[in-house]
Amino acid sequence: MEMDRVDQIIDKHECEASSLIQILLDIQSENRWLPKEALEKVAERLQVPLTRIQHIATFYKAFSLVPKGRHGIHVCLGTACHVRGAKRVLDAVKDLTNIKPGETDLDLKFSLETVNCLGCCALGPVVEIDGKVYGNTAPAMIADVIKNYD
Repeated sequence: MEMDRVDQIIDKHECEASSLIQILLDIQSENRWLPKEALEKVAERLQVPLTRIQHIATFYKAFSLVPKGRHGIHVCLGTACHVRGAKRVLDAVKDLTNIKPGETDLDLKFSLETVNCLGCCALGPVVEIDGKVYGNTAPAMIADVIKNYD
């Protein structure tokens, strides 16, 4: 991420330390992660200790300190999805992407996460990719779903 862009984001929030989380969200939104250089720039410009920023960035699950893929895959493992075969669906996703939950593939195409609930239990098992929900998924469907994301 260009440091000029980080400066623009900070300026948009009037260099207010009270806007720290929103600034980090904006950087994360554009970059899919929070590079160390960007955090250092934010710390310098807002006059907030870098350790405080790193604490916030590691506390909230919305933030990532490592590069994320262009497409985020979330597999629900909540109770309703679990009893309907979510583990087999997760195994199919892992096999197709060659990554485990919490990982990103080397091409930065996919990141895989598991979640406890996506709020659509009647559709379980559920997979969500880039905000699009796929309900009643079966392992055999996963290849067709994933091939639509290039």
